[in-house]
Amino acid sequence: MQSQFEDHHQRVALTNELHARPFQSVTAPGRFLHLAFKFPKNAAERDHAADREHLLALLDYFGASHPQPEASQFSTDLGRVRLKWESHTEFVSYTLIEEGPTDTLFAGELLGHFSADWLRTAPGKVVAAIQCELIDPGETLDDEPSLPDTVLRHFDQQSVAAASILDGAAVAVGDFRIHEQGLTRFALVKRGETGPRRLGRAVQRLLEIEIYRSMAMLALPIARDVARRLNQVERELAELVSIASDDARVQSDAESLNQLISLSAEIESMAAASAFRFNAARAYERIVEERIRSLQEVPVNGRQQFGEFMARRFDPAMRTIGAARDRLDALSHRAARTSELLRTRVNISVEEQNKSLLESMNQRAALQLRLQETVEGLSVVAISYYAVSLCGYLLAPISDGLGLDRTVLLAVATVPVVLTVWWFTRQIRKRASE
Repeated sequence: MQSQFEDHHQRVALTNELHARPFQSVTAPGRFLHLAFKFPKNAAERDHAADREHLLALLDYFGASHPQPEASQFSTDLGRVRLKWESHTEFVSYTLIEEGPTDTLFAGELLGHFSADWLRTAPGKVVAAIQCELIDPGETLDDEPSLPDTVLRHFDQQSVAAASILDGAAVAVGDFRIHEQGLTRFALVKRGETGPRRLGRAVQRLLEIEIYRSMAMLALPIARDVARRLNQVERELAELVSIASDDARVQSDAESLNQLISLSAEIESMAAASAFRFNAARAYERIVEERIRSLQEVPVNGRQQFGEFMARRFDPAMRTIGAARDRLDALSHRAARTSELLRTRVNISVEEQNKSLLESMNQRAALQLRLQETVEGLSVVAISYYAVSLCGYLLAPISDGLGLDRTVLLAVATVPVVLTVWWFTRQIRKRASE
C-alpha cells in the first residue's frame, strides 16, 4: 500500500531489521548443522564480495536461487535439506536443516553437503560448528521430564548440562565439547504437543548460546597477554613513582618523564588494540546471558543446567577479560596522574631555573648600569677637560686684551662648561632610554 506521507529514507530498512532473522519451523525428529565463519579481518575491512561469492558458489552447486544483493539473511531449499544463511557483524553462518528420522544420532551426515573445496575457500575460519538433534520419543511422557540413556551416552558425562526448557516444551542437552568431525553437540528432546515454531525457537537459542559464547571467548587469550604485560608495566610504573618521590633520586625528573611517556604510549597502544575485542566480548556475554534466561530452565535428573555450567566455566573467563579491561583503564589513569605529577615537578624546576636566570640577569643589568654611570662620569670629565682646553684657546685673545690672567679666566669657565657637558650628556641618555 502506497503511503500518503513522506517516509524517512531509512524507515523501511530499520523496520525490516526487526524481522531479518526469523525462527525456522522444524518438526521432530530432525537435525541441524550450524557453521559460523569468523572473518579474518576487522569488520571495517570485511570483504563483502568474497562472502557473497562463497554463498553463491554453494547455491549454484545445488541449483538454488540467489538472495538480494544487500540481503543479510536468506533461506532456501537444497533438495532434502533447507539452508539458512545469515550475515553478522563479525561472522557469517550457514545452517542446514533436515527433517525425518535417522539411524544414528550425531552421525554428522549433513556436513557432507559442504564440499572440501568449498570449506577450504571460505573467507574466514570456523569459530563454531554445531550439530543439534531433534528427538521425538514417540511416546507419552510423564509430567516429570527425563532424559533417555540413548541420548546421554553421546555426551561427556563430566560436563553435560541438561534442563527442561520453555515451560516443559522440550528437554535440552549439551556438553560444550568438540566431538568427532570437529562438531559440538546439542540434543533437544520434544515433549508433548510442542509445535514446530516453538521447537525452532528453542534450537535457535541453543545455537546462539554456543556461537556467542565462542565469540566472547575470543577475547580471553588477548586478556591473558594483556595481563602478563600489565604486571611488568605496573612494576615499571611503581619504580618511576618511587624515583619521583625520592629526593635523593639518581635520575632527573625529565628522564623519568620520558620513561613515563613511553609507558603511557604502550598502555594506550594496548588499550586501542584490545578495545574492540573487549567491548565485543562484553556484548556477546550479555547475549549469552539473555539467551539462557529465555530458556526458562528447570532441572532434569539432577543434572546441572546451562546457567550453572556457564557460571562455573564461562563466567570466570568473562571476569578475567573484565579484569584485564579494568586494569588497563586503571593503569592508564595512574600513568596519566603520575605524568601530571612529574610534569608539575619539571615545570617547578624550570621555573626555579628561570628565576635564578632572571636574578642573574638583574645582577648583570645592575652591574652594567653602574659601569655605564661610571663611564658616563668619566666621559663628562674627559669632555669637560677638552672643552675647557678649547675655551682656553678661544679666551686667550680676550684675556690679553682685558689684561686678565688666563688661568683665572679658565678656572671661571670650568664650572659652566662642566655643567653644560653634564646637562647635554643627561639629555642624550634620556632620549636613548625613551
